[in-house]
Amino acid sequence: MALCILLLLSASARGQDEQTQNPAASSQPLKELSLEQLGNVEVTTVSKEPEEVWKTPAAIYVITQEDIRRSGARTLADALRLAPGVEVSQIDSDKWAVGIRGFEGRLSKSVLVLIDGRSVYTPLFAGVYWEVQDTLLSDIDRIEVIRGPGGTIWGSNAVNGVINIITKSAKLTHGIKVLAGGGDVDQGFGSIRYGAGGKNFGYRVYGKWFTNGPEYHSDGHNFDAWRSGQAGFRSDWDVTPRDNLTLEGDAYETIAGQRLGISYFNPPELLDLEANGHFFGQDLVGRWQRSLRSGSDLQLQVYYDRTDRRDLNYREIRNTFDVDFIHHLVLPRQNLIWGLGMRISPSHYFQTVPSVDFEPHHQTYNIFSGFIQDEIALLPNRLFFTLGTKLEHNTFSGFEVQPSGRLLWTPSAHQSFWAAATRAVRTPSRIENNFSFSDLAVPSLPLYLRLIGDGDFSPEQLVGYEAGYRQFLKPSVYLDIATYYNNYDDLLSVENQVPFVEDDPGPPHLVLPLYLRNGILAITRGVEISPVWRPVPWWQLKGSYSYMHLTARNKATSDDASTVKQLEGDSPQHTVSVQSFLDLSKYFQFDLDFRYVSALPDQKVAAYSTADARLGWRVRKSLDLSLVGQNLFQPRHAEYGGDPGPLVEIRRGAYVRLTWSK
Repeated sequence: MALCILLLLSASARGQDEQTQNPAASSQPLKELSLEQLGNVEVTTVSKEPEEVWKTPAAIYVITQEDIRRSGARTLADALRLAPGVEVSQIDSDKWAVGIRGFEGRLSKSVLVLIDGRSVYTPLFAGVYWEVQDTLLSDIDRIEVIRGPGGTIWGSNAVNGVINIITKSAKLTHGIKVLAGGGDVDQGFGSIRYGAGGKNFGYRVYGKWFTNGPEYHSDGHNFDAWRSGQAGFRSDWDVTPRDNLTLEGDAYETIAGQRLGISYFNPPELLDLEANGHFFGQDLVGRWQRSLRSGSDLQLQVYYDRTDRRDLNYREIRNTFDVDFIHHLVLPRQNLIWGLGMRISPSHYFQTVPSVDFEPHHQTYNIFSGFIQDEIALLPNRLFFTLGTKLEHNTFSGFEVQPSGRLLWTPSAHQSFWAAATRAVRTPSRIENNFSFSDLAVPSLPLYLRLIGDGDFSPEQLVGYEAGYRQFLKPSVYLDIATYYNNYDDLLSVENQVPFVEDDPGPPHLVLPLYLRNGILAITRGVEISPVWRPVPWWQLKGSYSYMHLTARNKATSDDASTVKQLEGDSPQHTVSVQSFLDLSKYFQFDLDFRYVSALPDQKVAAYSTADARLGWRVRKSLDLSLVGQNLFQPRHAEYGGDPGPLVEIRRGAYVRLTWSK
């Protein structure tokens, strides 16, 4: 109703305001781009080479800078809610569960996440720590989200999808931008960025910080306050008309409140510990690209990433060195791309509590890989067949092959069909190879449950089948539909073995060993529908509906009693999202983001609906003011479990944001 009233009030104020530019946008304003232009946005995640969304044989969605700005999102995880098929649930103030097409979880183990081509997937626990993934949101050019396997190009762990966060060239961010704000949950935040340069060279430096208050805890244990500081730089240089160099880096420190249950042997006890985890990281990325004749090119990327993670029950220091070479060759009726890669990742684990350990404490994880992919024009400008494979050798599982075949048909300039079949794997991590975790279950005996990763674990495998359709139904309506059927084998299971008595460490106690094995099979099937409608030049609506059905079962050799229930009840079957972007006048914008998420039975989370709203005011040419309300439908609601004790509920909140640029 409020939206309808605002539409009626603003209808008489359109006039010349429809042509007003918004200086806060990083590119051409949303209201000035036709839907056809939005469909022609070039993406790089599918093939590591620029190609139009319209001509991409994969389920890809682009979250633009304008989408992020107008959504009011404060974190990368929140911004991902804008993409269909991506499941995002907030656990507490600083932790999220993220998944694509099922398998939602705290560490997003089946999703590969990249920031400017740098993988942030950790091989310690297999996944992504979302609380330390950050950058200036206003410097993001776009977030490309592939729903579906991407192992042929990106390798292991790109099983259910790839999320590629791409920042703007430094040549596009000259000047100074200062941002500050705060509210009740997002208590305070600020950033400053300065950029300069000439025609062929640009650089920028930035710094940012924030502090967030805890979410709602029914037991009064407000442990999850969160604060962070980060600084970084980027430079882009056109060395010659054919050669481009990029150098960028970041450093961060994050303090995140945690609550963990930690078991001890002497005396036998289980304590819920509440304290802050401290996390540090630095990275440096260098990238060279040379343009060749007829659209061909060479690329070389090198990066170094260091993380120092000090959790309440362990500490790990990891250094990662990565080299990636790509040769793109344009031939008559062929588009060939091949590449080689190497990643060396030594780590040092520090045992801080007796019940959690990795052996050995020093270990180096290596990946050596090569890939080739060829797009063949069977009918020029109409029918394309893409065939490729990734060949990879890693420390934990040895040699892996991940092939794919894709077909694209474009019967007209505004219509395309695509289909794909792909194999992808999630390789073992250290947790499945040399991990021991003990949990006191019965203090009176005492009896400990011990989770053991002893190296007898094979990669999880996926064979996926997809098909999709895109069409401009008319200049103001765009429709994207994707369907999939995924068959999983060798999924992680927890298998019981014969109990035994252990007297070291003392006192003597009973241990029930639980070994990590490959005892689960699963199938997911679903559909994703993503329409865009612009009824008038000053109003755009984006919607999505995602249906995902997951069925799992034990293999005949498995006695796992809990994993099937977890897999089937950890991700929503239905998600609905509606985003409204409304330009009220030359100076005001009003944006709404509604979402519905069905129940998560295993997490004991009921279905919920909520909405975010943003009112933006262009005070003057260089000054913008925004008022953002989040989770407006109820005072609080639960989205996902994960912490000991009762479910943490996500609070309704509001904040004010002021942006000055020159």
